Amino acid sequence: MAKQVVIKINELLKRKGISLRELSRLTDIRHAALSELANHKRQNVNFGHLERIAEAFDIKDIRELIQLIDVKDT
Repeated sequence: MAKQVVIKINELLKRKGISLRELSRLTDIRHAALSELANHKRQNVNFGHLERIAEAFDIKDIRELIQLIDVKDT
């Protein structure tokens, strides 16, 4: 079974009660880039972006932000 890295932006947004646009403002990351991350449309992840997102959400453990899931081979 294949693996997929999932960035849990939508879950964090709900937990913190902020919008994707607000996260964009807080992190200085383009709204479109955050949207692609949130919707699992990005193939490459910028570590600088992850660091800024983690800082904005005051994340202490990377597992709060990133998850590795099993996906069926297509």
